[in-house]
Amino acid sequence: MQATALIADDEPLLADYLKTKLAQLWPELEIVALARNGLEAVAALREFEPDVAFLDIKMPGLTGLEVARHAEDCHCVFVTAYDQYAVEAFDRDAIDYLLKPFSDERLQRAVSKLRDKLATRQPAGNGALLDSLRAALGGGMPALSGNHRLSWIRAGQGNEVKLIAVDDVCYFHAADKYTTVLTRDGEYLIRTSLKELLEQLDSEQFWQVHRATLVNVRDIAEASRDFTGKVTLSLKSRPEKIAVSRAYAYLFKQM
Repeated sequence: MQATALIADDEPLLADYLKTKLAQLWPELEIVALARNGLEAVAALREFEPDVAFLDIKMPGLTGLEVARHAEDCHCVFVTAYDQYAVEAFDRDAIDYLLKPFSDERLQRAVSKLRDKLATRQPAGNGALLDSLRAALGGGMPALSGNHRLSWIRAGQGNEVKLIAVDDVCYFHAADKYTTVLTRDGEYLIRTSLKELLEQLDSEQFWQVHRATLVNVRDIAEASRDFTGKVTLSLKSRPEKIAVSRAYAYLFKQM
């Protein structure tokens, strides 16, 4: 019997990429639906009853976690940008996931695991999966003490992951679903939001100066104020100027 799968991701290019890769690594797998949001994913689960669902966690309408609650008999693989805590939970409970950006080798391992489960008719077991996810992404996430601050940024570049020391980051700038990490030598995209970064970074080192910008205080050369009171930052390592919103201008008042 031919295995069937659903791919749910609100980024069409990423969904098409995964579909292409699955066609190469698992040619007998039939992709029965591509869903652009959580609601479409639930509808596709009900209509097609696929054997496997590849679910992005962050989707409009319903999250991948909420969609998985409707997939009792379907093996769920989360395609996620969440990093260490989710990964640790997944590994601990042998739950499968694909951390964006994923390599062909990692996708091949997920395919092999799914093939084994389908061949041996193992139950989906999504209940344990969801419990682990909730613990990893929700209240179960361990609090970050001063000794457990984020030290490295992992940013994807093609099939590679670039490790960037937090101290080398000049600033973070958020736009749409991505955050740009700017260093002295380059720019990298990650899918971690500013809110999530704020929870993990040293608040003495990184200041929010705008709703879309976190700046490394150590890289600020000077703050200048124009006749309207607008504050602009000059950096030591990059030429562009950083705008400070009025809500954060107090950070740069003379002591």
